[in-house]
Amino acid sequence: MWPIGVNTWVWTSPLTDNELVRLAPRIAGWGFDTVELPIERLGDWDPHKAAALLAEVGLGASVALVMPPGRELVAASAQTVADTQDYLRACVDAAAVVGSPVIGGPAYASVGRTWRISPDERRALYTELRDNLRPIADYAARRGVRIGVEPLNRYETSLINTVEQALDVLDGLPDEGCGLALDSYHLNIEEKDPAAAVRAAAERIAHVQVCGTDRGAPGADQFTWPAFAAALREARYTGPLVIESFTADNQAIATAASIWRPLATSQDALATEGLAFLRTL
Repeated sequence: MWPIGVNTWVWTSPLTDNELVRLAPRIAGWGFDTVELPIERLGDWDPHKAAALLAEVGLGASVALVMPPGRELVAASAQTVADTQDYLRACVDAAAVVGSPVIGGPAYASVGRTWRISPDERRALYTELRDNLRPIADYAARRGVRIGVEPLNRYETSLINTVEQALDVLDGLPDEGCGLALDSYHLNIEEKDPAAAVRAAAERIAHVQVCGTDRGAPGADQFTWPAFAAALREARYTGPLVIESFTADNQAIATAASIWRPLATSQDALATEGLAFLRTL
């Protein structure tokens, strides 16, 4: 059985020390195994305090990297790329402290940045991305952490939308420091066969996030969960399944994730109902 986790974005943004103190005991009490900790800004929460708290309540950790405007690894100034690399190294450091084996997210361009890309330009961008990811992947490997590069849907990026594209980018990067982060929400939009995409990713899967096709609780939707679970077993994925959804009560995050209405009777219900369903897989 996979460990089941939940991202604190279900309730709050940005995550802070005080919010984690409030949420972690509840998340553990509901029966989750893992909590996912987004790093929107360095310093929002203290990794050492988080590690102590999670040990106290018995939760594992995963870390979500966040790419707002201004964080770019391609088609940007040398200073912007360097600053983004510094941010990713700091995320790796935080992950090592809290015991997360991965930092997952779109580690290539800011969410919402889209532009038309010719085939030649795409090849050049992927080469640039490999070059700029390589030192971070090497750094992550030395710290026992993997970068999980996450394909996003076409409305959130024009750079990496599919597993096939992500595998192209990862070709030649060290497996021990860099893999794929898969999200059922994006797979459902971009892949003709999400289960086949999971099997194609196979041993390069570093992390898996899940939610309903409407961004609500997994299971209360039309996604082909049995086929998805079978593909994960075939790929020998043993990491957590982490529910990633968002609260409509935070204006910034609701706008970024296009959350215009409640996705469950409550955020607590979204988490606990999703947990109950995922246990059946």
